[in-house]
Amino acid sequence: MNDFAAIDFETANECRSSVCSVGVVIVRDGRIVDSFYSLIRPEPDYHQWFCQQVHGLTAEDTNKAPVFPYVWEKIAPMIEGLPLVAHNSPFDEGCLKAVHQVYQMDYPDYTFYDTCAASRKHFGQHLPDHQLQTVAAACGYDLKLHHHALADAEACAHIAIHLL
Repeated sequence: MNDFAAIDFETANECRSSVCSVGVVIVRDGRIVDSFYSLIRPEPDYHQWFCQQVHGLTAEDTNKAPVFPYVWEKIAPMIEGLPLVAHNSPFDEGCLKAVHQVYQMDYPDYTFYDTCAASRKHFGQHLPDHQLQTVAAACGYDLKLHHHALADAEACAHIAIHLL
C-alpha cells in the first residue's frame, strides 16, 4: 500500500466522541507528503484525569479550540479517496464514527487498516509488546512524543510504510 492517510485521535474522557486532538499524515507513493494537527473542543466537553495523564491535554488547552465539524472540514479533502491507517484502528475508527454521530454528520464508509494487527502478524512474539512506540522502534522510527496525535500518526505512517 503506497497511498494512505495515517490518523490518530486523543480523547478527553471515556467517551469515544470526546476527541480533543487529531493528527493526520498523508502518504503518497510510499512517502510522507503532508500532515495536519489540531486541538479540538471535545464533546462531551470535560477532561478526565486518566486521559490527561496519558496525553497531557487539559480543558485550558481545548477551551478555545474549534469543534470537530470545523476541523473535519480541513481533513476530509486531504484524505478523500485514501484508506485510513491507525495503530489499534478499532479505537480511532470508533472515535471517528462516534464524533460524526454526535454532530449528526454523514459518515463516509472509510476503509481502515490496523498497524497493530499488522505488527502482530509480522513480528509475532519477537517483540515484548505491540504498543506503538515498540513497533515504531522495530521499524526504525524513534517516537519521541508518544500520545501527541501528530507524532503518533507519523509513527503509524512509518510502521505502515514498513509493514503494509
